[in-house]
Amino acid sequence: MNESCCCLEYCETNLKFMRKLTLVFVLAAFFCGIICSCSSGVSDKNPKKSMMIETPVPERPTGQKDVLGLVTPKLDTVRVGFIGLGMRGPGAVERFTHIPGTRVVALCDILPERVERTQGILRKAGVPEAAGYSGSEDAWKQLCEREDIDLVYIATDWLHHAPMALYAMEHGKHVAIEVPAAMNMEEIWALINMAEKKQLHCMMLENCVYDFFELTTLNMAQHDVFGEILHVEGAYIHNLDEFWAYYWNNWRMDYNRKHRGDIYATHGMGPACQLLDIHRGDKMNYLVSMDTKAVSAPEYIKNKTGEDVKDFKNGQHTITLIRTENGKTIQMQHNVTSPRPYSRMYQLTGTRGFANKYPVEGYALQPSQVSSDVMPDHENLNAHGFVPQDVKKALMEKYKHPIQKELEEQAKKVGGHGGMDFIMDYRLVYCLRNGLPLDMDVYDLAEWCCLGELTGISLENNSAPVAVPDFTRGGWNRIKGYRHAMVE
Repeated sequence: MNESCCCLEYCETNLKFMRKLTLVFVLAAFFCGIICSCSSGVSDKNPKKSMMIETPVPERPTGQKDVLGLVTPKLDTVRVGFIGLGMRGPGAVERFTHIPGTRVVALCDILPERVERTQGILRKAGVPEAAGYSGSEDAWKQLCEREDIDLVYIATDWLHHAPMALYAMEHGKHVAIEVPAAMNMEEIWALINMAEKKQLHCMMLENCVYDFFELTTLNMAQHDVFGEILHVEGAYIHNLDEFWAYYWNNWRMDYNRKHRGDIYATHGMGPACQLLDIHRGDKMNYLVSMDTKAVSAPEYIKNKTGEDVKDFKNGQHTITLIRTENGKTIQMQHNVTSPRPYSRMYQLTGTRGFANKYPVEGYALQPSQVSSDVMPDHENLNAHGFVPQDVKKALMEKYKHPIQKELEEQAKKVGGHGGMDFIMDYRLVYCLRNGLPLDMDVYDLAEWCCLGELTGISLENNSAPVAVPDFTRGGWNRIKGYRHAMVE
């Protein structure tokens, strides 16, 4: 056989081998795809969602309707019962003595001395003492069962928030719940369904949406000063070393020890979601979360108790990214153990401007976004740095929110985190008395609280994307834009 024939025979043999090898690879990839698809429980018909982790979304019960834009009958006097008189409750009671059209009907705490101490606030204000409930872990139920209460205000430890709110609504009461109002998806859906079933207000007491800078910036955004807002940031960065000992039965440190994820996201989420009109024209679609190992909290426990903690779950620093239906992004951070200055971040990036609260308040704007009545000479104005302080001051005066204009002076006198707590309570009462939708509804509560469980799911699955449910179950695009309700 000559050399050319041998070469041809070798080539044909090699080609047959390569074809067989290619077929093996194709079949292997095919069967691997089937196995992966089956093991993940996700259909390959939608490859974009093949890696997405989803949590169950319960169907709305037959005959039940949503509470988007809910209005309830006007209340001439808002009769309030307070549960929880530890770190937050007494301040709320004191603030209510400054709000017209309210009456404190009942006070409840497991410790009798706290009830008596809070009665002193009412006596000092010259108003009648309230009925007192204490001494039993179930005393709060008697408060909820009263017929002369319209609103139950809950300021207890986190784990009691949702059970108390559910019981109060079951007995026909509106509820206002300290943050975070719900700790997991089961509690969130239970609160939504109860609010819808009873057609009652279920509001989380998120005070940071009433911060003066954040209110003004929101008003600027609603007047298109920043153009289209594409990215927002928020956080809760607050070293709690000085506060851990004041939490009853060590409940807050215990919760951090047992739970991974951004378990206290609402201070950052509230202002961010209002800027992006979440469930008022946009919705969150999915999130991804990462965290560092825990160092300072275990060291704190060891220094205080001698216990060598090996199972502390909450990371020293947790960071989460969220993407919305309209292609916007949100970044959240959580850190309560590092020696850092307090920060809620509060930052927005728009197509024509930028705003930032921490560590320095400021605005960066294209010159075209600053009107001549704010800055006549635009010669030295550009978007590479913050506008000068006099321009910032003029902008904040021009776009001062109507709520701030009405309440700023009184809020600063009454106090509560610089006045934003008073505005929060005042607005709650204002809307109830005037039969208006509240500034925050149960779907806001759900969206801002859901990070607690969903970020933990992402972290426990190597930072996998986790779907954020549409808590309105189809109504997220009905209301066009976030606005505060006002009497016309």
